[in-house]
Amino acid sequence: MMLNTLMWCLLMLIHSYPNKTLMEHSKIQSSEMIRPSYLKVGDTVAIVAPAGILKNNSEVIQKTKTLLNSWGLEVVFGDHLEAKSHHFAGTDKQRISDLQNALDNPNIKAIWCARGGYGSLRIIDALDFKKFKAHPKWVIGYSDVTVLHNALNNMGYESLHAMMCINLIEDADAIEPSVKSLKSALFGSLISYEIKGHSDNIPGEVKAQLVGGNLSLLTAGLGSATQLNTKDKVIFIEEIGEYKYHIDRQLYSLKRAGYFTQCKGVIIGDMSQLKTNNPAWGQSIETLILEVFKDTNFPVAFGFPSGHELENRALYFGRPIQLHVTKSKTRVTFIH
Repeated sequence: MMLNTLMWCLLMLIHSYPNKTLMEHSKIQSSEMIRPSYLKVGDTVAIVAPAGILKNNSEVIQKTKTLLNSWGLEVVFGDHLEAKSHHFAGTDKQRISDLQNALDNPNIKAIWCARGGYGSLRIIDALDFKKFKAHPKWVIGYSDVTVLHNALNNMGYESLHAMMCINLIEDADAIEPSVKSLKSALFGSLISYEIKGHSDNIPGEVKAQLVGGNLSLLTAGLGSATQLNTKDKVIFIEEIGEYKYHIDRQLYSLKRAGYFTQCKGVIIGDMSQLKTNNPAWGQSIETLILEVFKDTNFPVAFGFPSGHELENRALYFGRPIQLHVTKSKTRVTFIH
């Protein structure tokens, strides 16, 4: 009798819930990303190097401090920021220590990676995000930082794909759009981008969360805890210094793993400094990519200015976007 009463109450609750079953509501809630607080004057940003050695370190450190102070922000540098251990910016233990301290500190409101290179993959599984979850903060970077973005997005947190400290020693005029977009994103005023279209664009319009990053790191994450769930997502992809056959192999690896089976769209960022195949590959990079997507049905936008070029526009990963793609233009609107 008690069991029948309990079942009746459960059924009444389900039917009284407006337009959603409990299961549908749970699914919606679990798909919503947690957004760290936007920065405000007086907040503190931590600078860490989770991967490669920080070259020109004194100049990078000074320019980073000058820039963040000009925005009204305080800055702290990782204890091992200038360390060197062969290929890496310190030993794995040192890099873990700096990043873990920044993740744990509730007074740190953003973690800006000094540079990429290679190394985040070696330390990601040693990091503890318990205190981060109590005080979420923006993690900022691109390239090798893809590992951190994917881990955070999988845990349900937004992150910021954007320029890194090392880029501040580049041509000031050339990086100005990158700097402006980073500031806008951190302070919460980044709304949308509209860029010139591309003749190879596949038109369409979708609304979905944006995830992704560097192609090599997306591929390296397959089969691990940082492999992305791309169902109903828009995937951003960029790459540098690869042969076309490497890019082809990586895209097919992602395809075989189901990355493009139920995704909603793809944004192709910079494909920089591609190496020359011998013998010649025989296709443009756009044709190569479209061939991978030939049996799919979603919009594809080429030429988005984000990645390893000096114009590296900030993107909220984990944020729902409205993606509008035509041959003449691409518009990305972040849904706040």
